[in-house]
Amino acid sequence: MGAAARSLRLALGLLLLGTLLRPADACSCSPVHPQQAFCNADVVIRAKAVSVKEVDSGNDIYGNPIKRIQYEIKQIKMFKGPDKDIEFIYTAPSSAVCGVSLDIGGKKEYLIAGKAEGNGKMHITLCDFIVPWDTLSTTQKKSLNHRYQMGCECKITRCPMIPCYISSPDECLWMDWVTEKNINGHQAKFFACIKRSDGSCAWYRGAAPPKQEFLDIEDP
Repeated sequence: MGAAARSLRLALGLLLLGTLLRPADACSCSPVHPQQAFCNADVVIRAKAVSVKEVDSGNDIYGNPIKRIQYEIKQIKMFKGPDKDIEFIYTAPSSAVCGVSLDIGGKKEYLIAGKAEGNGKMHITLCDFIVPWDTLSTTQKKSLNHRYQMGCECKITRCPMIPCYISSPDECLWMDWVTEKNINGHQAKFFACIKRSDGSCAWYRGAAPPKQEFLDIEDP
C-alpha cells in the first residue's frame, strides 16, 4: 500500500473516531411567545415542587432502563388541563436532553406548561414554558385565565431580523428580538394576539382599554 493510500485511511479513521466521540447535541429549542406556549401545552398550572426522585420509566429498544426525574408537586391553580389535579411531573434526568430542574421544598411557585400523561401526571422539557411565578407580569397572569385561549387560532410569527412580514391576516408579528434583542420583551410581557370577528388577528395590550378595532368583539 502506497503512502498516499495509508494517509487517506488514517485520515478517514480519525474522522470516524471524531464522529463517534463527539458529544451529543445539547437541548435546543425555538423561542415561543408565552401565548404560543399556552396554546401548545396540554396542561398549564401554577404549582410548587415538594420533593424529587429518580424513577425507572420502562426500557428502551435495547432493554436498558429509562430514567426520569419525578417531582411531587402541590398544584395551586390549573389554567388548562384535565379535571384531575396534577400530582407528579416528569422530566429527563439532564438538561442536555432537555430535562428541567425545579427548586424543591414547596417555597418557590412556578408557572408550568407541558404535556399530559394522564392519572394526575405530566411531562415537561426545557422547550416548555416554565418560569417562576413572580417573574410574570400582571398582564401575563391575567391572560392565563382567558385571553391567551382567545388567540389559539392565531399564529404568532417571530421576526428574527428586519424586514419581516405577515403572510396571512391571522398572523401577529412578534418583534421583541428585533426591538429589544430579548425574547422576553414588551410583546411577550404585555400583549396577546387575539382573533377578531372578521377572522383577522391583532396584538391586544391586556392592561389597557380595548382599542377601536376590538370594540366589535367581547372585551377579552
